[in-house]
Amino acid sequence: MGEGGEKAERGKLPVNEQGNLMTATGDENLKDIFHTIRITKTPAVINYGASWCHVCNQILPTFWELSKKFPKLSFVYADIDECPETTQNIRYTPTFHFYRDGERVDEMFGGGDERLHDRLWLHS
Repeated sequence: MGEGGEKAERGKLPVNEQGNLMTATGDENLKDIFHTIRITKTPAVINYGASWCHVCNQILPTFWELSKKFPKLSFVYADIDECPETTQNIRYTPTFHFYRDGERVDEMFGGGDERLHDRLWLHS
């Protein structure tokens, strides 16, 4: 990792070159992201995790790397502790929600680099 701060902090993602990767900073920000996904119908994946979740921290660097391989998808990381109101129905971390045409079309629970890659490929 370079000096540009590319290494992901615990529970946070660096911005990638395509600009299709972001971290929700709170409930209002996540609501705005949902609104943008619905209005623009941008294909997206939201990774719900937590800083205390070991599996979440393991898959976060992969999530970042995959965002560069799938530039047409928007990648969002939302920490359930930072967005408690909008993530109250999330029961497992990590949980991935996939959106197409403004609607949630799929979800995946747990980690697994290959599983995540394959699911992203399916939805890209």
